[in-house]
Amino acid sequence: MLTKTPKQCWEEFAQFMEDCCTATEFQNWIAPIKVCANSKEELILEVPNIFVQEYLLENFQKQLENFLPLKANGKLALSFEIASPKKKTTPAQSKPTSQPTQETNTSILNSGYTFEHFIEGPSNQFVKSAAFGIGMSPGKSYNPLFIHGGVGLGKTHLLHAIGHYVKQHHKRMKVHCITTEQFINDLVGHLRSKSMDKMKRFYRSLDVLLVDDIQFLENRLNFEEEFCNMFEALINQNKQIVITCDKPPGQLKLSERMIARMEWGLVANVGVPDLETRVAIIQHKAEQKGIKISHRVAFFIAERIFNNVRQLEGALNRLTAYSRMMGIDVTEEIVESTMSELFQKAPHKRVSVDNILKSVAVMFGVRVSEICGSSRAKNVAFPRQVAMYLAKEMINDSLIKLAASFGGKTHSTLLHAWKKISKQLGTDEMLRRQIQMARRNLES
Repeated sequence: MLTKTPKQCWEEFAQFMEDCCTATEFQNWIAPIKVCANSKEELILEVPNIFVQEYLLENFQKQLENFLPLKANGKLALSFEIASPKKKTTPAQSKPTSQPTQETNTSILNSGYTFEHFIEGPSNQFVKSAAFGIGMSPGKSYNPLFIHGGVGLGKTHLLHAIGHYVKQHHKRMKVHCITTEQFINDLVGHLRSKSMDKMKRFYRSLDVLLVDDIQFLENRLNFEEEFCNMFEALINQNKQIVITCDKPPGQLKLSERMIARMEWGLVANVGVPDLETRVAIIQHKAEQKGIKISHRVAFFIAERIFNNVRQLEGALNRLTAYSRMMGIDVTEEIVESTMSELFQKAPHKRVSVDNILKSVAVMFGVRVSEICGSSRAKNVAFPRQVAMYLAKEMINDSLIKLAASFGGKTHSTLLHAWKKISKQLGTDEMLRRQIQMARRNLES
């Protein structure tokens, strides 16, 4: 039996999590949950959908155990209820439409995410060109296009840019942009209302489907199966599909069928922008916000904030607000005083191709000269592919320059090696450990 009321238990947990989580994570996964009943035996929570429930249990299990007692069977004294869909009462929404309300509301494109506002550099030039090609000729070139990369590097920007371009230049085409979370919510809603046929008709009528954050489909077999069926139906009709993810297909915990479908077309990576690209991003966004930042100050910021574009934009928002409130120009001193806690430290040792070659050579018992040579023997070719993978992952340089460091290899050879190792990492535990060991040695 709970020693505190259900409301008190949840309030204490939520307060604790608000301090631990990022603001975005808290607003997305904790804030929408409500205590929905007064049970003395367990805490009953109302969640907006099954997705939020699963995320809570999968990611915050230990924290929940600190605030809730256990039942006699050792499980948390916790249960869930799915919130009922809110009914629309306005006259315009009272009549049935040809497509579900949920789907209509989710296909909203960010007005700032266009190709014109996407700053191109060595790390994203290839994927941007592929995305633009799809915008020009949906379903004719790379299908599907699978874009992957770290947080805040521009995956969603490119996804929405394709949507904007298609809507502008192919006005008769039906475009739908949705997050994986929204797709799951949509699916749950139609299952509850027994209107799955309606959902299937809607998705199969699309010309372009844009799906963000497909990694949230992991470990959800029923949802994955429905998505895969819809995916195949669209591909078979030559309808365009674009997917974004935080990792390549081979590293996802999805079925072989689903992974194979996503690898059908083109898999493209968005890398961390180099210094010059970060400077260009800062100056472009500053111009959009109507604030003047000199080239020197832009370099000063870009040298200290380098992990992703989102961090740059967040820093610039703070700088803009401070500059306007205080009525002062932006200088290096102002940047230092207002944003010093945002500055990031570079790795202790700069990783180079030479370091990678030496580390991999020792690990696999081969010579550096062999890795950089032309031998195709398995005991040499595989270490070479591992070294190429590490070079692309750890060094922010052009593919052409990196590949040339391996005895004059081409950038396509390096890309092939990177893709092969990326896929194998999803199933080869020994290789995963070797890569982790090499990374630790190189970064220490």
